[in-house]
Amino acid sequence: MRQSVRIVSWLYALAVYGFIFLPVVVLVLFSLQSTSFPIPPFTGPSLRWYEAVLSDARLTSALVNSLLVASVSSLAAVTLGFLCAWGFARFVLPGSGLLRGLITLPLTVSYLIIGMGLLVLFNWAGVPKSLLAAGIGHVVINLPLCFAIIYSQMGDHQINIERAARDLGAPEWKVLLLITVPVMAPAIFAGFFLSMTFSWDEFVISFLLTRFDTTLPVEIWNLLRSGLNPKTNAVGSLVFAVSIVLVVLFELTLLRRRKT
Repeated sequence: MRQSVRIVSWLYALAVYGFIFLPVVVLVLFSLQSTSFPIPPFTGPSLRWYEAVLSDARLTSALVNSLLVASVSSLAAVTLGFLCAWGFARFVLPGSGLLRGLITLPLTVSYLIIGMGLLVLFNWAGVPKSLLAAGIGHVVINLPLCFAIIYSQMGDHQINIERAARDLGAPEWKVLLLITVPVMAPAIFAGFFLSMTFSWDEFVISFLLTRFDTTLPVEIWNLLRSGLNPKTNAVGSLVFAVSIVLVVLFELTLLRRRKT
């Protein structure tokens, strides 16, 4: 009986992981197709389409734009999220529960609604569609996530360390930069890498708030309008690879946090 349960468990696990990762496996496999049609039978492997992607100026420009928007917006989001978390954890504020709920509210709102709201706001304020506008949108959706991660890791033991530093004569800015930030570094890096992952893959807000300079997901959508081909598969595989790297860095950061 126990052996049967184990076999069924393994079959169930294989079915679940196969359902999740089979589309990705097919995407990567046919990105290595040597012919111009991403259909069976498989002919390859070949790096022809990866070379075509990397030699395409528009795609490489979109790749650089995505990295720029993701890194800068994630840095801004984690900085603001840290300051918000520190303020709520270290000071007694009136209506703090309500305010914390308002900060995390964008996590429950559709990106389409947020993007449309930002589009209307920017049109009213005279802010043109650009990478800057898209970056602001990414900060809006990632700041609540960074706040939630960092705030959940702020405990009483950090308060005691900060109090000891103040008793030794350290000014508040030194306590914040030399004590609080290093102690909270794993949570800060976790929020940063997770924000990078979400920003790197984000399409809706980038599509609504950019015009000429676009991010890679928007360029992938433009390619797909002309139909599937191994070039779009190669671009998708590169996006997936970067996402995996960011997720691995996030997991390593959390593992370091557990060990400390």
